[in-house]
Amino acid sequence: MKLYPIETGNFKLDGGAMFGVVPKTIWQRTNPADSNNLIDIAARSLLIEDGNRLILIDTGMGDKQSDKFFGYYSLWGNHSIDASLKQYGFHRDDITDVFLTHLHFDHSGGCIQWNKDRTGYEPAFKNAHFWSNKDHWAWATHPNVREGASFLKENIIPMEESGQLKFTGLPKDNFLEDSELGFDILFVDGHTDKQMIPQLKYKDKTIVFMADLLPTAGHIPLPYVVGYDTRPLITLGEKEKFLKQAADNNYYLFLEHDAHNEIITLQHTEKGVRLKDTYTCNDIFN
Repeated sequence: MKLYPIETGNFKLDGGAMFGVVPKTIWQRTNPADSNNLIDIAARSLLIEDGNRLILIDTGMGDKQSDKFFGYYSLWGNHSIDASLKQYGFHRDDITDVFLTHLHFDHSGGCIQWNKDRTGYEPAFKNAHFWSNKDHWAWATHPNVREGASFLKENIIPMEESGQLKFTGLPKDNFLEDSELGFDILFVDGHTDKQMIPQLKYKDKTIVFMADLLPTAGHIPLPYVVGYDTRPLITLGEKEKFLKQAADNNYYLFLEHDAHNEIITLQHTEKGVRLKDTYTCNDIFN
């Protein structure tokens, strides 16, 4: 197995929304805001080369939305899926599987693109299966008012219409061992219903793709829960249990949304679980 970080593009989000009830005077120590109260956010995907399979975890926002839409998110930097894949000698047509932690637009938008005539949409990965799960798919295709703006039909419905959509199994006790994609999956419900957190065995390490269970290293303290979570009290319990396991077992946490920290480990302290070490992907994958 080989692993590659795929940088799909950076953006910014409101710092208050990203840290919920935590005051700015505290969270800005780790995630400084600009004059508009916006903090740096990455959309860092993970590419898994495993035998004949090339699995991409999440796809970022994509590029099919309007300038007005992207204007809300202050895009910055020069990253793209295509450039990042090319860096490692791959093309999007090589991808065999796209695994989606959940279907919010900043995780699934890159799955679908305009067709050649810009009259409709088509899969951006024509040879890939798109993986979700039945419960989350139902949640995303019949969204509640709170999440409606995050589940965009143009990102979701074309997957099903293409015939490329597949579902993982559902877990027992929130954990699915040895999924169809060759890795374990932790299911969590605080951020959105049945978000999937992949856990990979890589050499002698456990790599965990954190998605929105832990957006940045600045979110490690338990009360630091994003305002976007639909069930923040459930997030607290899920996060507490996972962070203890991660510290106990020295998991390497791959941070999808941290623009400045790629991989971290955790440790137990008198204040609870806290940051231990930070790594680049090159440190761990090479």
